[in-house]
Amino acid sequence: MPLMRIQLESDRTTARRVMELHLAGKIHRESRDAAREEVWRRGRTPAGEPVFVGVTNGEPVRLLYDVEVYWDTTR
Repeated sequence: MPLMRIQLESDRTTARRVMELHLAGKIHRESRDAAREEVWRRGRTPAGEPVFVGVTNGEPVRLLYDVEVYWDTTR
């Protein structure tokens, strides 16, 4: 399955919280759901749960998620 990299704008406080949850083996449900919605918005069908991969250092801070998508689907 191909991966789609999703970048979600965030603030530093939220990004820090998402990273702390990830390191504790937990998820930040709101950002995960937002990543899934972004995949749908781009016309693809998610094949699995979004996987948090990190944050950017730029302004604005972005949360990075990889989402497996189906090849042959568009919305």
